[in-house]
Amino acid sequence: MDTDTTLTAPTLTSLAAGMPLLWGGDRVTHVSDELAAAFEAGDALLVLQEDGTVLHLPAADRAVARAAVDRAHGAFASMGQVPDEAVTVFYEAFARRLEDDATFAPIAEANAADVERARARGRSTTRLVLDERMRAGMVEGLRVWRDAPAGRGSVRRTIEHEGWRVEEVVDGLGVVAFVFEGRPNVFADACGVLRSGDTVVFRIGSDALGTARAIVEHALDPALAEAGLPDGAATLVDAPSHAAAWATFCDPRLSLAVARGSGPAVAQLGAVARQAGVPVSLHGTGGAWMVADVAADAQRLALAVQHSLDRKVCNTLNTLCVVRERAEELVPVVLEAAEKAAAARGTRAKLHVHDSARAAVGEDWFERTVDVVRADGSHAEPQAEPIDTADLGTEWEWEESPELTLLLVEDADEAAALFNRHSPRFVVSLLSQDADAHARFFAAVDAPYVGDGFTRWVDGQYALDRPELGLSNWEHGRLFARSGILSGDVANTVRLRAVVDDPDLHR
Repeated sequence: MDTDTTLTAPTLTSLAAGMPLLWGGDRVTHVSDELAAAFEAGDALLVLQEDGTVLHLPAADRAVARAAVDRAHGAFASMGQVPDEAVTVFYEAFARRLEDDATFAPIAEANAADVERARARGRSTTRLVLDERMRAGMVEGLRVWRDAPAGRGSVRRTIEHEGWRVEEVVDGLGVVAFVFEGRPNVFADACGVLRSGDTVVFRIGSDALGTARAIVEHALDPALAEAGLPDGAATLVDAPSHAAAWATFCDPRLSLAVARGSGPAVAQLGAVARQAGVPVSLHGTGGAWMVADVAADAQRLALAVQHSLDRKVCNTLNTLCVVRERAEELVPVVLEAAEKAAAARGTRAKLHVHDSARAAVGEDWFERTVDVVRADGSHAEPQAEPIDTADLGTEWEWEESPELTLLLVEDADEAAALFNRHSPRFVVSLLSQDADAHARFFAAVDAPYVGDGFTRWVDGQYALDRPELGLSNWEHGRLFARSGILSGDVANTVRLRAVVDDPDLHR
């Protein structure tokens, strides 16, 4: 190992294959041949203490991430002097530019190119396409923030004392870093933190980087300039690599790191942030569960299943439990509803059937071969395949063919226990006409979102009229003092201000 001693501490400039690296306090991993060959002066290593994963952070990615946080950190220092009216102007200016066809044209062109490249690589494009519906949703979300009350500076509570009082004052949290998958609309969601007086840096998945650059150039940056907000108030980490995301989340100047995307990638980003001492909010593994108990209404169940399988996102129905007592009646209802949802997309449904439900489904589903449309094209597959109990929590990342797991349970109590054990503890619905059953179920399931119908209601803009930064599951435990829906207006802090009326006040 060579070191540079011009700094106060030695700097790693090269690696040797086989070099031991300590992790977990008492375990060792080793530098691989590939890593040793790739590492150059200015690069950095990050050894995750949770599992020993070794991450390589090239100098170029570190520099891009550092520059983005530099800008956002500098901008936050000025946000306290920015009037709320200027933030309002920003949201309207951003929305207006996305709404204008001439301004939007190069953004649409960039998105089309991103989609084409992703398809050529066999990548999923269901969340990448910036269509008119997504565009309208972005505009609507920005105008929600435009019209939202300014929370910062508001007095949340006053504690009166003799001769003086203490005020709890809401204020900005700081720099919020946001890493998300290739969904261009999340740009509008992420900018919601400006309403709280925060600044934001965001890194988007490589599939959507061209779209992101176009949004910044043609809509975001001009809106910031028109509103007079400080340079860097909303900054893109302009790099396609995962290393740029790791380097961003390593920066101790962040007040909050938000990761949104696939389960393993989000979990890894969470480990990076925690190791750097940065508070983190993770929005990764999803997949909704549904339970039909003895008092389920068949028609309500059919509609709930169909409307929970309209497209694949985190709150899409993934695992369905039917009580054994009603299986003969309700399983055909479920199968028909799944096929209806698939037919609306021009495909067939795909089932993963637990042994408990095999007889209720029927062997024809296992014997029949259908075309299942995945990200890399159409595949001839059995319409139903068996699944083990240990795999009940697997989230099916389908493209066009709705895919779900089906099992039978003795009662809703067993379903709740299976949910708590095998799911990421995210979204669950109970279909039942029994009010007491709903009360028992709500008390039993460990989930932030519990409903009595379709699962797709779990969305900040749809449910709370506030664009979301992400939806948290409880895979790693419950959240402290906040909803599982992270939104821009809750990314704040509370300061205490003392007002002394009696100048002779003393302790």
